[in-house]
Amino acid sequence: MTVFKKMNLAAIVLGLLLSFFSPYMLYGQQDLTGTAVDGYRGIWFELNQKFPHGDKYSGGLGTYTAKHIPLAIYAAEVDKTFFVYGGTTDKDERHLLCMIGYFDHKKSVVGKPRVVYDKRNVDDPHDNPSLSIDDQGYLWVFVSGRGRSRPGFIYRSKSPYDISAFDLVLESEMTYPQPWFIPESGFMYLFTKYTGVRELYFRTSVDGMTWTSDRKLAGIKEAGKDKSGHYQVSNRYREKVSTFFNRHPDGNVDQRTDLYYIQSSDFGKTWTNIHGETLEIPLEEVNSSARVFDFQSEGKNVYVKDLQFDRNGNPMCLYVTSGGHEPGPDNDPREWRLTRWSGSKWVHTVITRSDHNYDMGSLILKDRDWYLIAPTTDGPQKYGTGGEVDLWHSKNKGKRWKLQKAVTRNSSLNHSYIRRVLNGRTPFEFFWADGNPDQQSISHLYFGDLQGNVWQLPYHMTKDEQKPEEISFNK
Repeated sequence: MTVFKKMNLAAIVLGLLLSFFSPYMLYGQQDLTGTAVDGYRGIWFELNQKFPHGDKYSGGLGTYTAKHIPLAIYAAEVDKTFFVYGGTTDKDERHLLCMIGYFDHKKSVVGKPRVVYDKRNVDDPHDNPSLSIDDQGYLWVFVSGRGRSRPGFIYRSKSPYDISAFDLVLESEMTYPQPWFIPESGFMYLFTKYTGVRELYFRTSVDGMTWTSDRKLAGIKEAGKDKSGHYQVSNRYREKVSTFFNRHPDGNVDQRTDLYYIQSSDFGKTWTNIHGETLEIPLEEVNSSARVFDFQSEGKNVYVKDLQFDRNGNPMCLYVTSGGHEPGPDNDPREWRLTRWSGSKWVHTVITRSDHNYDMGSLILKDRDWYLIAPTTDGPQKYGTGGEVDLWHSKNKGKRWKLQKAVTRNSSLNHSYIRRVLNGRTPFEFFWADGNPDQQSISHLYFGDLQGNVWQLPYHMTKDEQKPEEISFNK
């Protein structure tokens, strides 16, 4: 056999081997999709936009972004909280794994988390997943893409309330996934597309398997200029899906400002403002009746964080305002604000302050008791993303707030992106990750309750199910 023929045969054999192993080996590393991981390890990330007071945002971003909603859902049928996050393989790696785990409330244990999708050559938590559960108990994981360079994916669990295996349902262009399952209707799915700027879209599906075409929701155009772009937070109240969003003048996300609100109660057929007046979508006018507040005239940036409803179904938005995008004291004050609909007018309240635009927290409402869980106290890495976690409480519809509990203090790492659980039940009512925003670090995951108790998810697991460790940061 000639050397050429031997080389040709070797190439054929190698090609067959690569074809066989391609589902498991890509970009020089093992594809972990579908495998269980022996612990809860959050992804660390830096945007690498440096300023005198640090990166624009960085640190432990396993529960990033505020525009991935929801990340955790309590399922009463099995008394479990299911949650998704951006994980990684090892403390020294930045290798994004789109993970799902569960907390069993009856046994007070977590199971080994499962890799729904291995992003392989991606280290960016913009590709983190979000979660939905349908009325049959199937778990739906919406893996975010990033712009038009990386697609997004929709996965469905093979069995109800079971994280052990998933089927790929759809691959498409979608970022910042916000799926809402409406009983007896199906999925209302809000997401973002990059069309030169970030524009808001939605699609619907009766069963999650077949989807309508994408329909643009908002793409505001400024007079004589191109499109603006938007970030949004959304939620569902019964059959109503609502969204608050900001506007990016000239398409510049560093100038994000203003606050808009729209809603739909008929599965996306029509959209209205808070007064029930029908709006033509996509929304394109700056001075639309959907605009809640003109922050641009005040020179304020707006960072939307969460959307909740009071017991009458009136919407409210949690957000942070500041003087600009760069971290550090020059753009203070950074104010945590609540804008809510009283039933007749918009009411605006300042809750507290913190030291970074990308400090992120959540609203939790228990009848007349309203809570904000957020990193509002400076952490060990001052002017970095996150900080020390505080629990704020209001008993008068958000008019006045009191610091009820300093949940963490004396931490070695900043805590960031505290996310509430949809229909949350104690003790797993919110969860988050920690990390050092100034340099690459380990990132643990935590969960807590409204009494300020905290548990750390096991970084290493030797059993299929394991009790989280209750810890105190206040010693």
